[in-house]
Amino acid sequence: MSIGNGKPKSIPFLDLVGPHVELEQELTDIFRHALRSAAFIGGPAVENFERAFAEFCSTSHSIAVSSGTDALRFALMACGIQSGDVVLTVPHTFIATTEAISQTGALPEFVDINERTYNMAPERLEEFLLRCKRDKTGKLISYRSGRPVTAIVPVHLYGQMADMDGILRLAEKYGLTLIEDACQAHGAEYFSKKHNRWMKAGSMGRAAAFSFYPGKNLGACGEAGAVTTNDAEIAGKCRMLRDHGQAKKYYHDMEGYNGRLDAIQAGFLSVKLKHLRDWNEKRRQHATRYRQLLGSQDGVVLPYEPEWSKAVYHLFVVRVADRQQLRDHLGAAGIDSGIHYPIPLHLQKAYTGLGYSNGDFPVCERIAGEILSLPMFPGLTKEMQDRVADQTAECISRNITVVG
Repeated sequence: MSIGNGKPKSIPFLDLVGPHVELEQELTDIFRHALRSAAFIGGPAVENFERAFAEFCSTSHSIAVSSGTDALRFALMACGIQSGDVVLTVPHTFIATTEAISQTGALPEFVDINERTYNMAPERLEEFLLRCKRDKTGKLISYRSGRPVTAIVPVHLYGQMADMDGILRLAEKYGLTLIEDACQAHGAEYFSKKHNRWMKAGSMGRAAAFSFYPGKNLGACGEAGAVTTNDAEIAGKCRMLRDHGQAKKYYHDMEGYNGRLDAIQAGFLSVKLKHLRDWNEKRRQHATRYRQLLGSQDGVVLPYEPEWSKAVYHLFVVRVADRQQLRDHLGAAGIDSGIHYPIPLHLQKAYTGLGYSNGDFPVCERIAGEILSLPMFPGLTKEMQDRVADQTAECISRNITVVG
């Protein structure tokens, strides 16, 4: 397909227009109902979405909130994470993960990632924990900061779950709370050897956080998020935290936040949730086809999906030696791409005070300089993928350098 000047039509990194045009009537009906009922905050629209999303995630509870960042912050607070604690996570994630930790008053500390999955490496986590000591009260004390280690936040990055059996084993061994950052993993699954069954993202930790930012697999038409949990007490605390600490109107059991989800966004999400399984399956099909097209191309490392994983490909991330060269080449050919993420969190200016430096997390640092996200969305066509693959191969073939 070409545009009027004879040039090929550009390929977006993500198509946020097509799905909304297809669902325009249903989405408009949601907005019209809100206008005519003045039901803008809470109420049946939010409650209906919460029930449907909890069922989708195979959890007992879902608490809709105003963003994924709020979801993680509220989950941490509801699980008892507090000022002075250390929460372990990875440096290869969006800063919202660590912002949520810091906003509870806790301190984020990092462990390196697995070179193939880009998620938390259980062996690196174990190395960290083995270096910690117990104090006289039995608390596990971080060897870096001298503060008590209380929680682990594995990030299910790019739509693939972390190696949860290994991480959960360590959480149980050391008495740590595990909270999933599932903000990119709506519908992803993990085969748990411990439970001998497939389990959904958001159902394996004490609680989990999801983001419904517009570009996510399940995206609102604005900001939105949710906490999932099987613990009724945690669910109740999250509901109070999102609504000024209210147990009921004007009765405040604690100080809370204004973290409620708009009823209009909840309605939009309910409409889209009906399509999520199909959209995720299309992403998986596109990932399979990318592998077929690029699998024999030297100089490109494709995403690795272990046998215990059913990823939902929020992003399709490849690794190449000269990332900028490939990105420039694709851009000149009218193909958008992304970088998720170019600077690890431990090297960000915002975290200078944590005392990390280059070389502390070598796997993360190396990968951050090589990764490039190719176009990935349910409406991606075969013709689009052919062009992406052809242009990628053309660029790489000119000067093949093995990554790593």
